[in-house]
Formats: sequence, C-alpha cells, structure tokens
Amino acid sequence: MKKIIIAVLATTALSGCVNSTTSTTTTTTAETTTVIPSQTQQLVVVVADDWQAIGAQLYRFERVAGQWQQQDQGHAVVLGRTGLAWGIGLHPAQAGVQKQEGDGKAPAGVFELGTAFGYLDSLTTNMTYQGMTADDYCIDVKGSPFYNQLVDKSVVGEAAVKGSSEWMRRDIYSQDNLYKKGLVVKHNSQNIDGAGSCIFMHLWRAENKPTAGCTAMTEQNMDTLLAWLDEQKAPLLVSLPASEYQQKQLLWKLPTIK
Repeated sequence: MKKIIIAVLATTALSGCVNSTTSTTTTTTAETTTVIPSQTQQLVVVVADDWQAIGAQLYRFERVAGQWQQQDQGHAVVLGRTGLAWGIGLHPAQAGVQKQEGDGKAPAGVFELGTAFGYLDSLTTNMTYQGMTADDYCIDVKGSPFYNQLVDKSVVGEAAVKGSSEWMRRDIYSQDNLYKKGLVVKHNSQNIDGAGSCIFMHLWRAENKPTAGCTAMTEQNMDTLLAWLDEQKAPLLVSLPASEYQQKQLLWKLPTIK
C-alpha cells in the first residue's frame, strides 16, 4: 500500500467518465507482436459483446512461468453509454471509430494502469495511491494546457479548472461515491487535445447504468481488483469487443478466456 501527494499528475482518459462526437477514422499501422511487454505479469481483460454494448465481463490474468493463468471466472462491469471506440494506448493504431472527447465511449485497446485514487486516506493495494481532496480535478476542457491531467486547484488556480466536469471528490460536489475507489487508465498519455480525457476504472451506480466512457464495477469487485494489482508487475488493461478479441488474440498474444 502506497500513498503519494502530488500537485499535478499527467494521466490518460475520456471526457467525463461519469458526466457525459463525431467519429473519425485513422489509417491502420503495421501490427506488432509486442503489444504486451515481457515485463507485464498481470492483465485486466474486459470483453464486451460488441462495439455498442454498455456492459462487459472483466477477467484477471497472471503470467506464471511464461503462461497466462486466469485468476477468476469474471464479473460484470459497465462501459460508456455509447459503447466502445478505439483509444490511444500501447496497441497499434486501428481503422474504425476513434475515441473523442464527449462521445460517451470507453476506449478500446491495450492500456497501462496508473495511480489508484479515492476518498480514503489509504487503500489496500500495491498500486501507488493518491487520496483525493476537494481541490483535485481531472481536466476535460478542450484547449486547456492541463487537458487530460489531474491537477490541484490550490496549485494551478481557480481559472485552470473552470469548466471542468471532473472534480475528483464527487462525494462533495455530486453527492455520490463513484470515485470513492478507482484507478487511472492511461489512455491518450500524450494528452492530445480532444482525443479523450480522464478515463478511469471506478465504482458503478448500477449494472444497468453506463458511464460516460469509463469502466465501472461494484465496490466489492473493485476491492478485489485493487488488492490483486501490483505495479511491480506492470499491469495492463485490455478492453475489446469479443470479435476484436478473437481477431487479435494470436497476433497480440492475448490469453484464452475460460
């Protein structure tokens, strides 16, 4: 269990996971077999029925003696209110609908997992943890120099967070516990303006209540995930529709789901 206090932390994400456009396409680059680095020993795999699905199943895998071993039978998660679109992560660029700010889509692809965060002073996890305060925001405002970054209002100033819908203490400003426990998903790590910001894994409202682009689950399942994750094992998130998972499984050396 670790804790850090930071003034500004670059993250990766989609505009307003909880607060909710136009789709574009990109040229497919050469595929690669090194999408999952050798140092990665943990995978969080999220598979949806299709691109439009608002629900999916999450599975945990650990690499043992070079082989992926499934850690559980999986559990339900909710995705963006309009499903999935290709995000910017460790995978090669793909043709198709791309994640954009405010589109209500969760990013598909392969992504690093970053800082754990929440309302509490500490969490049981081997990920670096940041307890949030009323001054912590994730900036989802296009054109902002802090776009797709976690910032401390007391450091960057009131003007820097103006217009952002991603206050990290939702219990204070929105009277809910969605961000009580969560993880940063490193989508759009270069903070490309308009390509999606503030993508997290966090607590859900309900199994039938999608997010604006994040992946959400019950608090019990989040506790299990956080306790299992270890940043020394370089964990990654793989999030794909089932058809894409099948197509990429051999090419990207993804594990078989039982």
